[in-house]
Amino acid sequence: MKHLLLSLFLALPVISSTAAESPPSTSSAYARSVPSLAVSHYRTVSLEGVKVFYQEAGPTDAPVILLLHGFPTSSRQFRRLIPALADRYHVIAPDYPGFGESDAPDHTKFSYTFAHYADLMDELMGQLGITRYALYSFDYGAPVSFRLALKHPERVSALIVQNGNAYDEGLQTFWDPMKVYWADGSSAHRQSVAFIVGPEAVKSQYTFGVNDVSRLDPDTWGRDQSLLDRPGNKDIQLDLFYDYRTNVPLYPQFQAFFRKYQPPTLIVWGRRDQIFPVEGAVPYLKDLPHAEYHLLDTGHFLLEDQFEIAEPLMHDFLDRNFAALSGTN
Repeated sequence: MKHLLLSLFLALPVISSTAAESPPSTSSAYARSVPSLAVSHYRTVSLEGVKVFYQEAGPTDAPVILLLHGFPTSSRQFRRLIPALADRYHVIAPDYPGFGESDAPDHTKFSYTFAHYADLMDELMGQLGITRYALYSFDYGAPVSFRLALKHPERVSALIVQNGNAYDEGLQTFWDPMKVYWADGSSAHRQSVAFIVGPEAVKSQYTFGVNDVSRLDPDTWGRDQSLLDRPGNKDIQLDLFYDYRTNVPLYPQFQAFFRKYQPPTLIVWGRRDQIFPVEGAVPYLKDLPHAEYHLLDTGHFLLEDQFEIAEPLMHDFLDRNFAALSGTN
């Protein structure tokens, strides 16, 4: 205890002097880390009678960044990215129904589909009065955001694609059991993929492909698992696994959107990802030849392992592409 108190005491002058002085101009990553004091607000809104939770931070008159999470997590996956981007951007990060702090209605009474999620995100943007946004597209967030882009292509100011698929090449071996389930939707095949919501599979989504797992906070997959284990949630996830098949026929439309509108795009991809492997990242460059492309030596949940590399890439990309949009949404 004495050593702990001494360490805290010694840290105090560093914190206070950093707050009082301008950080060195040569350390832009560090300079952005200081405004992590940016206040995050934890809000809920009613969409179709369902409570949808979202995090909001940053200047409300700044360009909007909509962060869309993946399976099996929630907006919590952006817990470090939100304050980092909120120094000069208006950041919105919702939880889909069935995830995180949002309501999880019974799957027999609520449509757990990617089309429905896109409609709800569209309604959320409407309630917030937001008509233009950059989209962070990760995992499940990719088909949700790209469906949203098809609805309102003129609203998309930029894309950040992080291990989010839009090409047949990205559906490799991991998806083979899912494709069998998609073929008939039978109860037997439904149960055959149920292992994906179990503790071993959930943890592996974080750890697979990571060189040093001691960098990972086990609370991430522990919290995910506790929410997946809620009564009825397994069926919600199995419904979504089955509905994922409806995204695949839309891939040509997603790709046509890329080709036609050429939104400024940053691709940051964990090259050791077994869920959405690098084969799904390369084809983006065919349709978005001006995209910025970075492969990082990690797995699926890139922000857990390589945040200190990925965040400056993202912030720099936004700063360069949206300086002219400052003061708009």
